[in-house]
Amino acid sequence: MGFRAVLRNYVGTATTPLEDVRPTVWNRPSQLSDKPLDGGRDHAVLLEQYKLYVEMADRVSARRSLTNTFFLTLNTTVFAAIGATWKDGPHTGSWLLVFPLVALLVQCGAWFVLLRSYRQLNSAKYTVIGVLEERLPASPYGRAEWTALGEGKDKAKYWPLTHLEQWVPVTFACTYAGGFIALLASR
Repeated sequence: MGFRAVLRNYVGTATTPLEDVRPTVWNRPSQLSDKPLDGGRDHAVLLEQYKLYVEMADRVSARRSLTNTFFLTLNTTVFAAIGATWKDGPHTGSWLLVFPLVALLVQCGAWFVLLRSYRQLNSAKYTVIGVLEERLPASPYGRAEWTALGEGKDKAKYWPLTHLEQWVPVTFACTYAGGFIALLASR
């Protein structure tokens, strides 16, 4: 697998088409028709499931935000500690700094992978929400909002935050590696 394929797999997006998800949402064969439910008990149950599922999707977003806050705080603290203790350079051999560098690069990698996982999870959740909305009187997310945003194809209308936020751990990792290389070059 080439570098571009690896990059596309880990940074790019891939969504599952609604046609693949639709048959897996409904439990009873009678619910597989394309007609919206006409009220009654099934409609009330669907509405409650929809509300719960939207809440779950929102909680995933909140966890992603909390993860970003944690790692951003951690990295800001590391930079502050380096700045506070680094007056005349390290008082130990530069090779000893390899260990904290590796630890910092690993945590940046973990942050990147967690963000990717949250993005994939939310993408799947919003696809399922779109399928559920097909049976409701309105489709505010599945059709209306996504159409208003140009279905993610027009960057002038919508640039997904998850794509931008994944560059933050990459930037920190590059800064750490660049700082270490600069330290080695200065000795």
